[in-house]
Parts: sequence; structure tokens; C-alpha cells
Amino acid sequence: MGTMCLTKVLMDGGSGLNILYASTLDRMGIPRSSLHPSKASGYGIIPGKEAVPLGCILLNVTFSQPDNFHKEPLTFEVVDFPSVYHALLGQPCFAKFMAVPNYTYLKLKMPDPKGVITVKGSFEQA
Repeated sequence: MGTMCLTKVLMDGGSGLNILYASTLDRMGIPRSSLHPSKASGYGIIPGKEAVPLGCILLNVTFSQPDNFHKEPLTFEVVDFPSVYHALLGQPCFAKFMAVPNYTYLKLKMPDPKGVITVKGSFEQA
């Protein structure tokens, strides 16, 4: 994502937002002044409360294998609360990449001109 390789990303097909945590944005070296106003708010992220984002940002996201990759720009809502994850990729990401998740095997598959890209998760990290 951007110029960083994020290793703790939650793929959530039930989420209607792509979320980037403010701590991740800071570690990426992107100033908060580069955020744009956001019209989104999320319910169910923080139990019983509305989660209002700091803003939104457009970042390039790349899923890759050594011989094949797929890169698309995605809009992220930036939120300022703690998480064990770097980001959360939801339905907008799945739709943009035409990705299909398999939660049982922790795999995500998406088409590309050179074939199918398979992203494998880790049961230990999950």
C-alpha cells in the first residue's frame, strides 16, 4: 500500500469501508494534512458508538506475486483508534479487484491478465 508492505491487513467482506488506521498513516510518513474531508461514518466498528473518520485518502494498493501483480487506487477512511491491524479492506476493495475471499483457507483470489493471483493468509497471525 503506497510504498509500504503491510503484513497485518484484515479482509472483511462484510465491511462497506476500506479503513486505514491513523497509526499506520503516521508510520507510512504521510502527513495528516493530506487527508480530504470524509462523508462516511461507521457503525459497529466501536461497539455502541459511531466511528467518525479523520478524513479519507486515495492510495495505490498492489497485490502481487513475483511474476504477476494487480494495482488499483483505493479510497481509505482514516480512523484514529487502536487496532492490531494496519488496515481493513472491505467490499470496495473486493469489487475493485474483482477478488473472491475464502475465509476457511485464508486465501484471496483475483483475476489478472497473466492468470490468477492468490494471496495467502497466515493462521498464526490471524
